[in-house]
Amino acid sequence: MFAEAGEAGAVVAAQRAANAEAIAALAARLRSRPPAAVLTCARGSSDHAATFAKYLIETRLGVVTSSQAPSIASVYGVATRAADSLCLTISQSGKSPDLLATVEAAKGAGAHVAALVNVADSPLAGLADSVLPLHAGPEISVAATKSYIAALAALVDLVAAWSDDAELSDALAAAPAQLQSAWSADWSPLVERLKDVRGLYVIGRGLGLGIAQEAALKFKETCGLHAEAFSAAEVRHGPMALVGPGFPLLVFRQSDETESSIDDLVSEVVARGGEVLVAGPTTKGAISLPSVPAHPAIEPMLQIQSFYRAANALSIARGFNPDTPPHLAKVTETV
Repeated sequence: MFAEAGEAGAVVAAQRAANAEAIAALAARLRSRPPAAVLTCARGSSDHAATFAKYLIETRLGVVTSSQAPSIASVYGVATRAADSLCLTISQSGKSPDLLATVEAAKGAGAHVAALVNVADSPLAGLADSVLPLHAGPEISVAATKSYIAALAALVDLVAAWSDDAELSDALAAAPAQLQSAWSADWSPLVERLKDVRGLYVIGRGLGLGIAQEAALKFKETCGLHAEAFSAAEVRHGPMALVGPGFPLLVFRQSDETESSIDDLVSEVVARGGEVLVAGPTTKGAISLPSVPAHPAIEPMLQIQSFYRAANALSIARGFNPDTPPHLAKVTETV
């Protein structure tokens, strides 16, 4: 896990160069034939990348983006109406039966299928109308790391081209070097504070929600630590009842319109006596974890890169092997 996560910067650089023609072709199609909606299809870490895609596409292009439930096609056998939509499917292996069933149904209903997949000759790639290989290379650790960051980068690349956003494209060009800086960030306070806890919330909002979901999953699978991900808005409802001394929060903060709501939540929890760790600058009383400043759409991948290194260290500190979590396999093929 440690070695693979550390490769993310090189992966993003290689991916951007290798996918230039495929990105340009898909973006040109989306501009000439704008989809009525985007339907995402993914599981696990890839689904957390799809959450990021939702916020990125809706904020940059205004196109409604919604997650498909694979069981609708694979278990219930129902083909939903998908004409004039983009089916955006994200997968490391590209061979899970439920994803393949969903893609087949969407394609049959008239959707254009675009696959972001790490195995370029997988069954999923064979079904897709457009393929954007992740170019993450072999990933042996059960916990996905570089392939997740590669998916985020591919999404940014696509949206930058689709929306003709030169600023976003330039920001992605700087990401490989920034990922190296993020990998060196000292998040040791997270390891010290969480090595003996039993549970926590992981908070994000907007573009940061998908990485909060990803971090919560990594806490569970590599650290044996129960973690739940919430939006900074949603946690103010029932979940706030648990917040206080002995129940910490890890908060991901991006430099965009969500800043103020994140800061308000952190201040509220600190006032309750809760312990809060924040990726990025924060208010008095919370623990600030160093975050590399960047374009708001790039900051999430930089923050999750810093998190991966800390999660690996926390796993070891809690007596686990981060490469081989109990009861899990690298490829999960659900029906």
